[in-house]
Amino acid sequence: MLRQQASSISYFKSIYDTEPTASFNKRTQGDRCHNGNMTPDATNYSDLASDATDEIRRRAGIPGVDIAVILGSGWASGVDQLGERIAALPLDELTGFSRPVVAGHGGEAILTNVAGRTVLAYTGRTHFYEGRGAHAVAHGVRTAAELGAKVLIVTNGCGGLDTSWNPGQVVVLRDHINLTGTTPLHGPMFIDMSTAYDPQLRQLIHEIEPALPEGVYAQFAGPAYETVAEVRMAGIMGATLVGMSTTLEVIAARACGLRVLGLSLVTNLAAGVTETKLDHAEVIAAGRKAGPRLAALLATTLERIAVTVNFDD
Repeated sequence: MLRQQASSISYFKSIYDTEPTASFNKRTQGDRCHNGNMTPDATNYSDLASDATDEIRRRAGIPGVDIAVILGSGWASGVDQLGERIAALPLDELTGFSRPVVAGHGGEAILTNVAGRTVLAYTGRTHFYEGRGAHAVAHGVRTAAELGAKVLIVTNGCGGLDTSWNPGQVVVLRDHINLTGTTPLHGPMFIDMSTAYDPQLRQLIHEIEPALPEGVYAQFAGPAYETVAEVRMAGIMGATLVGMSTTLEVIAARACGLRVLGLSLVTNLAAGVTETKLDHAEVIAAGRKAGPRLAALLATTLERIAVTVNFDD
């Protein structure tokens, strides 16, 4: 029993205290994503983003990007509809990235052209529960910011607390609750999160699909699904959606100055909302069924953002 407890403590310590290897030690000055007084851990990860940026520019033959998209569970199947393809780069060949370990996620950084704007779409993401730390989770966002992105569209598949939302419902995020107990920021970085999800981008997508509801997303650390009591707690706190991604990426995006649009696909009702047991196969099936509609929504949204947002600010 004592040995089991020690093993559990070691596991959680590895998640919350992940340190990069010595080979990451290069840059000492901060940039727009990193305060200059940060811990060595954070500064080293800014180096990784810089290296990945150089590799993407060189391999894709582009000077930078305007919009970044993180395609969560159910969202990646329509990536071929997101503009004219420029390049597709395996994530595990880029510095700081690794191939996604979750079924239903792809493993590429895809560059496309949408109405004259360059889009970087990740078909997979690193989840916090993989044990690589919050900086690894935020790496894709920081790389996009280094490439010049001004807008981030972050998507996920999640559990819903609202019984009027059936699997397949898309919900626009208006806020989030970070229940992971960690952050990708260190040092005196007092980021305003009061409008983490950009009001103008939310209005834009409501003009495309006026009936889309808005919700509040609560991120748990995972990888176990939430208990009935945890879901009830999240609901009392104001959450209408629960999952295991998104909030750490959004915190990093706001620190980098990116405007954020968040979209959740309800793949199942959360624990305790119904008596049905949770199963990841259900998540994949719901995403597959909703795929064509999600692709059409994303394509239209990207086109609208590309022609209406001022990227020169």
